[in-house]
Amino acid sequence: MDTLKYLFEQVTGKNALEMTELPSSGSNRRYFRLSNENVHLIGVHGASAEENRAFWSIDLYFVQKGLPVPKVLIHSDDFQYYLQEDLGDTLLFKAIEAGRNCGQFNDEEKLLLKKTIRMLPAFQMAGNAGFDFSVCYPESEFDKRMILWDLNYFKYCFLKATGLEFHESALEDDFERFSQILLADESITFLYRDFQSRNVMIVKGEPYFIDFQGGRKGPIYYDVASFLWQARAQYSDELREELLQTYLDALKKYMPVNEENFRHQLQHFVIFRTLQVLGAYGFRGYFEKKPHFLQSVPYAIDNLRRVLPEESCEYPYLCNVLSQLTQMKQYADVNWTQKLEVRIYSFAYKKGIPDDASGNGGGYVFDCRGINNPGKYEHFRHFTGLDKEVIDFLEDDGGIEKFLDHVYALADVHVQRYIERKFSHLMFAFGCTGGQHRSVYSAQHLAEHIAKKFDVRVTLLHRELNIEKTF
Repeated sequence: MDTLKYLFEQVTGKNALEMTELPSSGSNRRYFRLSNENVHLIGVHGASAEENRAFWSIDLYFVQKGLPVPKVLIHSDDFQYYLQEDLGDTLLFKAIEAGRNCGQFNDEEKLLLKKTIRMLPAFQMAGNAGFDFSVCYPESEFDKRMILWDLNYFKYCFLKATGLEFHESALEDDFERFSQILLADESITFLYRDFQSRNVMIVKGEPYFIDFQGGRKGPIYYDVASFLWQARAQYSDELREELLQTYLDALKKYMPVNEENFRHQLQHFVIFRTLQVLGAYGFRGYFEKKPHFLQSVPYAIDNLRRVLPEESCEYPYLCNVLSQLTQMKQYADVNWTQKLEVRIYSFAYKKGIPDDASGNGGGYVFDCRGINNPGKYEHFRHFTGLDKEVIDFLEDDGGIEKFLDHVYALADVHVQRYIERKFSHLMFAFGCTGGQHRSVYSAQHLAEHIAKKFDVRVTLLHRELNIEKTF
């Protein structure tokens, strides 16, 4: 990558002392961080000069409009390489990771999401102010040909790979109907094309926007669908509605909005965007043999399941095929609506380990008998692990807190994975000699820890004390 080093020297007047390749996502572009002391720039190598030239042109326009994007500083003569400002390493996708994992977003994460969606109309309406759409690549406009490309991308790269039987001519007829509906609204607005949390950087608490090289003239609904129905975003219906209303309020500053009509048309674009995403997942997963893309398929299928019309559909055969797709065994077996239930027991070993009430026959069992036992002292025998006297004894000794630190770390990872995989039940059990002191303390504290950190149902059962509590 000598060309990038040469460009760095041209911009800074210094040699690049370090050059580190950065992780890439779904594209074939390669990214590098070039550094010399306190100077850091991002170098990009893209095989498509036309795509790089489109990014350069769109970026210059956005910078002139004062929009928060990284400024491209220099490019090679053949447009294979360019340097841009370094915005750091914090993607919005990463900044909201805790919320995505547990399904419950805190106020700071919600604020970042609202700041991001509030900026979208500014990018979209930039197309109204003299932008030259001829610089866009590979097409200057969201049109019927582009729609049919994406629908057939879905058909050939995903739908056929599932083995679902369908009548190809009938499906193609509905592709035509679907494309007419998607093109019903004409507007001179900028379609970002891949507006999602992986393409937003957070710099000092503010969103900056990247990877808009596929942008073109197109309807405003597409980007809203891309952001709010991103497959692994894990937004609740309530949060998605809150973000949609934030967007609509921002959009009203630029144009009048009929919210009922907007929501109706948006539903079509959510379906279309989901099919486009499934096509990409199928291509990357089945054909390029990148299995991590297939891990996102159930999330996209769930989006599809939720947004498909329940009654009349303007493209009935396509809707029927999609309904069958969402009911296929590999997607229908996962319970997407029921919240994970974590059952936590305390018990006495002499009375046996509790059965897993879910019938799955799994879960963790922790032996607390290595911890100093307050039950061997007469003073503590009539107390339990819920009483201050026993709590003080166990915590003053110190061993139980270190023990639980390890339990918390293991439990956090497991609960997150169960949430991500949409499982419905998980069990933890703590045993000690009598099921009264150490196991009760441990079960109580793990239940409180999980209930505070995750959006799950926690059922706590102190078996030998005959106490049951739900968080």
